[in-house]
Amino acid sequence: MVCCDDRTDPILISMETGLRDRVAIVAASSKGIGRAAALALAAEGTHLALCARNSDALEQVEEEVRRTYGVSVYADTFDVADDLRVRQFVEAVHRRYGRIDICVTNAGGPPAKLFLETTMPEWDNAYQLNLRSIVSFAHAVLPYMQQRHWGRVVTITSMTVKQPVPELILSNSVRAGVLGLVRSLATQFGPDNITINNVAPGYTATDRMKELAQSKAQMAGGTAAQYETEIAQSIPLRRFAQPEEIADAIVWLASERASYITGQTVLVDGGVYRGL
Repeated sequence: MVCCDDRTDPILISMETGLRDRVAIVAASSKGIGRAAALALAAEGTHLALCARNSDALEQVEEEVRRTYGVSVYADTFDVADDLRVRQFVEAVHRRYGRIDICVTNAGGPPAKLFLETTMPEWDNAYQLNLRSIVSFAHAVLPYMQQRHWGRVVTITSMTVKQPVPELILSNSVRAGVLGLVRSLATQFGPDNITINNVAPGYTATDRMKELAQSKAQMAGGTAAQYETEIAQSIPLRRFAQPEEIADAIVWLASERASYITGQTVLVDGGVYRGL
């Protein structure tokens, strides 16, 4: 990358992220976007604390990180909807490393349904998984970040926070609350040199996309493959995102290169959102 000041010839500026030897929590990191984020951070030399519900898949990621990148990894299996287990995990990470620099919150999405098809227990579960779990992580990690006067919290939601999808009424509603939380926390913890941002992926080639395609096929008829083709053609870039492309945005927001960005939602959606 080349830049100029007003006194000298162009100089080369490296893209050093400042993430080497930082410690990052990455939730729901056994597959999909969470896994990609964990691997991308490890590639920058970041030590990792990983959690997910699937112990076998999580162990595979743990082994891959150690083998490929040689950074320290701590992993634990639990459901992020369990507030007590979130706090116990964060405390264990701090005891192990003596610091927590980055927290990437993540969780699976609620089921695809139209409004009148939803049940009250489903609304409760969506709130617990997709909003309160973020509150739990933030409440646990922010005091440790304050101690070091440095921190990054990156939440992962969905493009539905900007452009609702009719059959994703649970996600449309609950994830929108994350934006209010992110904006509020960014204001409160900015003086502590802690940035708090949200990444909103569009249609991404993950198991979640396959589930949504199958649900849509059942609602509207046709096949999941037909729905995937239809969706891909509606995206300006004419394809789904790869998890690694979402991970790149997460790493950037966690890095020193994004040190003056906070309280924002970064859409990584291939141009699906048509608003200004």
